[in-house]
Amino acid sequence: MNVERMRPGLGPLYRQVKQRVIRNLIDETWKPGEMLPSEPRLAEAFGVSAGTVRRALDELVAENLLVRQQGKGTIVCQHDPERSLFHFFRLVDAVGERPTPTSLVLACFKRRAEKVEAARLSLPIGAPAVVIDRTRSVAGRPLLVERLVLPARLFGELAQVAPADLPNTLYTLYEERFGVTVYRAAEQLTAVAATEREAELLAVAPGTPLLEIDRLATSLDGVPVEWRLSRCRTDAHRYRVELV
Repeated sequence: MNVERMRPGLGPLYRQVKQRVIRNLIDETWKPGEMLPSEPRLAEAFGVSAGTVRRALDELVAENLLVRQQGKGTIVCQHDPERSLFHFFRLVDAVGERPTPTSLVLACFKRRAEKVEAARLSLPIGAPAVVIDRTRSVAGRPLLVERLVLPARLFGELAQVAPADLPNTLYTLYEERFGVTVYRAAEQLTAVAATEREAELLAVAPGTPLLEIDRLATSLDGVPVEWRLSRCRTDAHRYRVELV
């Protein structure tokens, strides 16, 4: 464990503790599913009060990096399929229920990043990238078509995986196979018209209005790790976000 003691004058102590905990997660001192040391032990190691540690951990729990289990302690969150769906899939049906989509990977290959892809992922133009094209369906009905672009320096081996072997929930794969935890995802929404190819895949007429979701996912240390562009049917589903 990185136990450098906190120093007054470098910002609030609880924020220093929070950043130190995040650094230990990045370094995999504490891996997904593992238990953190107790709050008194962390307080002693960092040279702060137990209340300061608790406040730092409270924020990390709220940000879904940690989870508290009654009678056990504080555990590093894992990107299991259910959790990934709950936190990152925002489409709901007409009664507000969040469906469980299934995926069909159309292609998975490596090529050089195009200009816009490189800009979104903070890569040099032409840097190696992995591209995944897939559709996602609910109850056998196509819901969205999407393209994911990933830095090959992190996920190069994905291009060697047969499309049929890629899991439905990719964030779990990123974490378990490549040691990359998606910490945040920022999304932008735009209305677009279906191209002929998208119309064919989504079983709609060309020009049908679609919802475009532009998502940039970043890791614990703030590095862009995935750019995802999804185009969704909206005749039976809508995008919902809850503000608290």
